[in-house]
Amino acid sequence: MLPEPVLAFLRRHGLAAVDEVPAAKALSGGVSSDIWRVDLRSGPICVKRALPRLRVEQLWEVPVERNRYERMWMETANAIIPGVTPRVLASDDSGCFAMQLLDGYPLWKAELAEGRADRDFAAKVGHSLARIHAATAGDKDCAAKFDTDKNFHAIRLEPYLLAAGRVNVSLEKNLKELSERTANTRLALVHGDVSPKNILIGPDGPVFLDAECAWYGDPAFDLAFCLNHLLLKGLWVPVRRKAFLQCYDVLAEAYLAGVGWEPRAGIEMRAATLLPGLLLARVDGKSPVEYLTADSDKDFVREIAGRFLASPPNTLTDIRNAWQRS
Repeated sequence: MLPEPVLAFLRRHGLAAVDEVPAAKALSGGVSSDIWRVDLRSGPICVKRALPRLRVEQLWEVPVERNRYERMWMETANAIIPGVTPRVLASDDSGCFAMQLLDGYPLWKAELAEGRADRDFAAKVGHSLARIHAATAGDKDCAAKFDTDKNFHAIRLEPYLLAAGRVNVSLEKNLKELSERTANTRLALVHGDVSPKNILIGPDGPVFLDAECAWYGDPAFDLAFCLNHLLLKGLWVPVRRKAFLQCYDVLAEAYLAGVGWEPRAGIEMRAATLLPGLLLARVDGKSPVEYLTADSDKDFVREIAGRFLASPPNTLTDIRNAWQRS
């Protein structure tokens, strides 16, 4: 059964009839929201409601207003690339929004878990991200609309970079500086959670989900965040490590080829220096990746991340080569 406030939301927006009690199924995979598949008389949809406290081991509380910014990111991105995210069907200030349910679209994380490394798709991810960033770069109205510095700090900078710094005291200063630089760089609309678990493989390219971290800030964060996952997936599926590094290469190149709002070398440097911090955050931050369970894998991540935090790289290739050789 859907919670009564969610059912009331659906009725209020005319998605469910006043006498309709639709079947619903809670969907798994998220730590930050309740998500349901709702089978209405008119067809299935997806409904999402943000949680004030995330489902992780450490205390992690974030504003539920992020739900509104996620919906606005989806609407903005779809106006730039139609179909790049599910279509929003209804929303209000109740903390819920309804969107199109995309059945039958494979999840990129599931494909990578099976060892399927599609370089063409990885390139499309990089290309789509660059298009969204390019279309919003320097847009003052967009910057005002997504003035979510406090949310981004609470959802990304504090639980990732700053939390990892509290565990790795010798690197705390480096991570704090990365956090401050990121927070003070405002160039384009950022998704904030570009992870394979949030990307569907659509017939025309990637479909991005879960934009709760939407923020007008540093687009290098999206690039580094996604590349981080391709490195870590190589530890999860070691026999495909080389293939995942090839995906890393083509995604980075496709993205950087679309950079026109600033010098390519500048954004690559910011992504390359941020990437080691994000690597460390996924073993020592508040949201460690669930699939790295071996101490040897975690120590490997700490060694590479520590090396590049102490001696920052200039290019993404520097990190890729070190990851391949080690």
